[in-house]
Amino acid sequence: MKKVLFIASTGGHLSELLQLKSMFKDYDYHLITEKTKSNMFLQEEYPKRVNYLVYGTKDHVLTYPFKLIINCFKSLFLYLKIHPDYIVTTGVHTAGPMCCIGKIFGSRIIYIESFANINTKTMTGRLLYPISDLFIVQWHEMKKQYKEAIEGGWIY
Repeated sequence: MKKVLFIASTGGHLSELLQLKSMFKDYDYHLITEKTKSNMFLQEEYPKRVNYLVYGTKDHVLTYPFKLIINCFKSLFLYLKIHPDYIVTTGVHTAGPMCCIGKIFGSRIIYIESFANINTKTMTGRLLYPISDLFIVQWHEMKKQYKEAIEGGWIY
């Protein structure tokens, strides 16, 4: 059975990713997101299949670089522990380091560009587009931004 790591930042990105939960049963899956009070239910819903990274957005200018470094090390540790065949993500900053690590170690990267973006690229999308094995957009208009992307339609 293929190992699949699903990873996304908290909030809308995680909400989008969880729309794929019907796929979980088909794989040896694992879920990673940021640790927030609103995400703690995931441990109960998916026992022994959830890990958390440090919560931190780029809006916290002073602490973000340190949190990013911590999350890079945590991502490496978790990657080596799980060693997925595939990494599926809807982004944002927590997913970037994991996808880069995965690419180095041979995982296939599947990136789903955010539903929230209709005409502009996300920063994570820009960074991961070149290394993604499959890049999916949810809006037809986004095919203008990402020529090689697959139009997958809405997750919701």
